[in-house]
Amino acid sequence: MSDLVGDARHLSPSAQEALRLRAVAALVAGRDRENVAAVFGVSLKAVDDWWAKWQAGGREALAMHPRGKPVGVHQVLDEAEQAAVRQAVLDHRPCDVGLSGQLWTRRLVGELIVELYRVRLTEPGVGKYLKRWGLSFQRPDKRAVEQDPRAVRRRHEETWPKIRAKARKDGGEILFADQVGIRSGQVTGRTWGEKGKTPVVRRSGNRFSVNAMSAISTKGRMHFMVLTESFTAEVMCRFLDRLAGHFDHKVHLVVDGHSAHRSRKVRDWLAAHSEDVELHFLPPYSPELNPDELVNADIKHSLPRQHRARDQAELTAETRRFFRRRQRQPHIVRGCFGGPTVRYTLDENLMIF
Repeated sequence: MSDLVGDARHLSPSAQEALRLRAVAALVAGRDRENVAAVFGVSLKAVDDWWAKWQAGGREALAMHPRGKPVGVHQVLDEAEQAAVRQAVLDHRPCDVGLSGQLWTRRLVGELIVELYRVRLTEPGVGKYLKRWGLSFQRPDKRAVEQDPRAVRRRHEETWPKIRAKARKDGGEILFADQVGIRSGQVTGRTWGEKGKTPVVRRSGNRFSVNAMSAISTKGRMHFMVLTESFTAEVMCRFLDRLAGHFDHKVHLVVDGHSAHRSRKVRDWLAAHSEDVELHFLPPYSPELNPDELVNADIKHSLPRQHRARDQAELTAETRRFFRRRQRQPHIVRGCFGGPTVRYTLDENLMIF
């Protein structure tokens, strides 16, 4: 302890608290102040200060307290100004308020603060404000500029409740469907390699692809069809035939506005099978409302990582294996309905938005 005489400030706050408590306990036990200072390696002044604090406030007066200024003290922006900047960041893009760019950075938030309040902050200073406001740097979700927010709102408030009511009346089941194309040249993910040398992934130089159509429900049920030809109205009718054959009750199928879905052949098929399948359309440019889009993302991410097809036949077989594997993993399929952009839950065997 002798090396610490006169200065214990380099100790951690918790160690300093323990030192103070032990020194005061020795004084309470009857040791004199000089002896306590020598044993604990501190100055007489420190011992006297601790004893005075003990007598004035007890153990709490010797406890460890946070260092530095309390949060909010001497901040450049007051509470109202901070709230205004935070709301501007949440509600607008930089280009909406006269700045450049689509995404907020610390620099652009700093420029906004200059424009509003003529106060210039460093980027670390802006970062501290953003953290204090409960904001984090995230990858944004995307929306098409062509999307009509009013149509999406009508979908939530009017169209979707009607679909649910119809399915409940029919004793039917609601599924979401979409098609996806898988190409041979897709490479996703990362791999380890030597610094300064980019790893090489060998794949076939031939270009080939397959298409697939799938439909899912919140029960974790999945139906699919893999094909090598293009997705057409004839293909859609074949898929509807297969789908209807799997159910003994009516299927309400939610799809996007693909031309094949709206074709005359599909309309004729639906008219002839009105007791089996009914089609419902999502608003234009709204893929985020279709949980089956997450199945498409899953296959595009997973398949190239696990397999490397050398021809179309191998890619077709690998695609089928992927869908069959997901059919045996209903918990993964159900997880598609709990994403951050659209949430569906089960109620009386129907999906509720």
